[in-house]
Amino acid sequence: LVCRFMTEEIKKQGGNPERESLQIIKTKDGNLYYEDEKKNFFRMYLYITDCKAFDLVEKPEHFYESAYAFGHFQKLLSDFPAEKLHETIPHFHDSPQRFQHFLKAVEEDKFDRKKDCEEEIQFFLSHEKDLSYALALLKKGELPLRVSHNDTKLNNVLFDANTEKALCIIDLDTVMPGLSIFDFGDAIRFGANTGAEDEEDLSKISLSLPLFSLYTKGFLEACEGSLWEKEILSLPEGAKIMTLECGMRFLTDYLQGDSYFHVKRPGHNLDRARTQIALVKDMEKKWTAMKEEVQKYLP
Repeated sequence: LVCRFMTEEIKKQGGNPERESLQIIKTKDGNLYYEDEKKNFFRMYLYITDCKAFDLVEKPEHFYESAYAFGHFQKLLSDFPAEKLHETIPHFHDSPQRFQHFLKAVEEDKFDRKKDCEEEIQFFLSHEKDLSYALALLKKGELPLRVSHNDTKLNNVLFDANTEKALCIIDLDTVMPGLSIFDFGDAIRFGANTGAEDEEDLSKISLSLPLFSLYTKGFLEACEGSLWEKEILSLPEGAKIMTLECGMRFLTDYLQGDSYFHVKRPGHNLDRARTQIALVKDMEKKWTAMKEEVQKYLP
């Protein structure tokens, strides 16, 4: 549904859908995917030539282009009825529910790790209200339900190999109903952090305001007025919520014995949680600047 809708919108704008959106190749039976006898699933797309992807932000321009691509994604799908989409991962960004899972992990303390992270636990307990902010606004009708990508990392954008301009959004398996501020926020969490996600030296962790400004510019320029004013004003909250949620998930997994996220060393998930906490703390220090930046783009 999404691919077909995007294709038609791109055609209306005079674009090239075979390069600017994923084109599914149907099976000989007319299905959108193939399932083998071992219950493995396969899907085929039309190959997009002369393109490349980046795992990390090598140039600020790449981050801007990524922002523009995901903003354009929002613009293209702004008239699509998001409620028609299947929720691929139920409650994926249901932060209040994630908070309840966190509380349960703290209470059970099955691996006797609570004593190692009391400060981190208290941090998330003190931010319960922040975690409920966005879904409360959605429930009140102050934020609209949108088609959201839910994995807005840099490497989910294909770039033209010659011009290095953003070309196409990929990895659409997590596309489902959601909030635009969450797509924006997760990109900031990943791309505007000055350190690695599992950095042990927390002095290296901060929010890059120049990168935040650059991403905001690209995202909102491409949205072209399709977002509500409340969405624009809530973009910083999106970044904060996504960082809080991710950090809380890391800490929950640490308390539950590292059963979900792959770890490479003892305490790996605790280190990850601490980087997200450090990033939230720096966002809070820079909150006024973040809010002022998005206000520049109000109609």
